[in-house]
Amino acid sequence: MTPREVLALCREREIKAIDLRFMDFPGTQKHFTIPMQALTESCFEDGLGFDGSSIRGWKAINESDMLVVPQADTAMVDPFMKNTLAMTCNIQDPLTREDYAKDPRNVARKAESYMKSTGIADVANIGAEAEFFVFDDVRFDQNEHECYYHVDSLEGQWTRGRPEAGGNRGYKVRYKEGYFPVPPTDSLQDLRTEMMLTLIECGVDVESQHHEVASGGQCEIDMRYQPLLQMADKLLLYKYVVKNVASRHGKTATFMPKPLWNDNGSGLHIHLSLWKHGDPLFAGSGYAGLSPMANYAMGGILKHAGALLAFCCPTTNSYKRLSPGFDAPVTLAYSSRNRSAAIRIPVYSPSPESKRFEFRCPDSSSNGYLAFSAMLMAALDGIQQRLDPGPPLDKDIYDLIPEELEGYKKTPGSLEAALEALRKDHEFLLRGDVFTEDVIDTWIWYKTENEVDALRQRPHPYEFAMYYDI
Repeated sequence: MTPREVLALCREREIKAIDLRFMDFPGTQKHFTIPMQALTESCFEDGLGFDGSSIRGWKAINESDMLVVPQADTAMVDPFMKNTLAMTCNIQDPLTREDYAKDPRNVARKAESYMKSTGIADVANIGAEAEFFVFDDVRFDQNEHECYYHVDSLEGQWTRGRPEAGGNRGYKVRYKEGYFPVPPTDSLQDLRTEMMLTLIECGVDVESQHHEVASGGQCEIDMRYQPLLQMADKLLLYKYVVKNVASRHGKTATFMPKPLWNDNGSGLHIHLSLWKHGDPLFAGSGYAGLSPMANYAMGGILKHAGALLAFCCPTTNSYKRLSPGFDAPVTLAYSSRNRSAAIRIPVYSPSPESKRFEFRCPDSSSNGYLAFSAMLMAALDGIQQRLDPGPPLDKDIYDLIPEELEGYKKTPGSLEAALEALRKDHEFLLRGDVFTEDVIDTWIWYKTENEVDALRQRPHPYEFAMYYDI
């Protein structure tokens, strides 16, 4: 839509409030609301002011004034708020009117622009498969004298022996056996359908929804691929809809990668394909029907995987998911059909338009703008440098002996290790001023001080089980 069309829609739908949204640096969506009367066509050019010093990782208090600039093509009538239209915004400096380097959406916009400037491709299509859990109850706290969490799900295996109102029916999802059960074992079918239909109502093209592998309410709703910036916008909307539909039904949804021990975690499998003048560039006659360009792109992602995971697996909890045997790959290899490899090449269709590859390491805690952009930059570097990804690994990697894995690198074992990999390997991200040195330095500083060090300083509940009587 154009600004004029947005204003017309507001009159047609009797909109009373305009919700302006953006994403902070670590990846949490923020918003503030203005009355409909305050939105004019000039707002789409001039922006509206807010305090940037209160946003994590952004401005100091002595340089706090910033602008949000509404983007008309993101407008939607919010299904959870009364008479409210929501828009995603870009962030600008009010003095220079330059787009703010630490606005994650700006990073994604620059990544697309840089790709076009190389002449390699004009569209990077991203398909994002985000998994999440829906729980019936969650309680947690951390202070000087206690630390605990408790999550509960009426379909969790651990509830089989529990008395329940009306009687326990016994249809529970066993650990790692939650893929595609029908109701009544799949107790979340109607909830996911409501999420799916709400997403469609909000303009998100959905392909399917289903229960995922883990017990305790693991779900997935698949969105149809989109150009990079649009998919990052849609992923943010996806999380918003999932959480609010769950809340509306007295449940809680989380995109935390590993909320349950000893069961599968939630991934964000990212599919990538490059296009130029409407033609798919990854289709060819090579392995699994891929082109040399696709091979080089995979080579770039495998080479830079350690640094990529600082954005694609950006939490300390992420590395509890990256563990062998839970469908999360830890070996940096590629393969067709093989979900134990870091990169999988789907072979569902021989159509050139369907040729793509899937990076399976990322998880659902990712900031889509940064994760997609970093992945694209690594792929472009692979193409520019003609990086060979090596031979495919078409065996179940989890069953291989160490000698068979010689020569294959592993994913970082912790967020700290991924941040160190990013510190050493980020030149490819700086091209086209997509990620600046300041963005990289701030990311490493923020994640180290507020997450890595914060967790390291605190006693863990399991340490009491191991050491209290030492």
